[in-house]
Amino acid sequence: QVQLVESGGGLVQPGGSLRLSCAASGSIFSTYFMGWYRQVPGKQRELVAGITRDGTTNYGDSVTGRFTISRDNAKNTVYLQMNNLKPEDTAVYYCRIVGRNVWGQGTQVTVSS
Repeated sequence: QVQLVESGGGLVQPGGSLRLSCAASGSIFSTYFMGWYRQVPGKQRELVAGITRDGTTNYGDSVTGRFTISRDNAKNTVYLQMNNLKPEDTAVYYCRIVGRNVWGQGTQVTVSS
């Protein structure tokens, strides 16, 4: 069973940056379509960004131009670089193997002054 472990969350001021990491176990990470999602209490989990196995990316409207998803297949890791963070970006962020019910445990991102 593949496992995903996120890291890199924390507290940051508005306008600041964070980089989230998601490390996957297993040897076929390079074949996975990976996604970052986020969730706030009382709302549905939403897609933030996705990256296919060949590196094609897509983003949610609210983060386009501020967030960048990337992957390092040699390290079995997907990243989410978040710049110009806003208070409305506050959420628990999860990574996922898109199309499969495999999620990480989540990492809290709080944007506040």
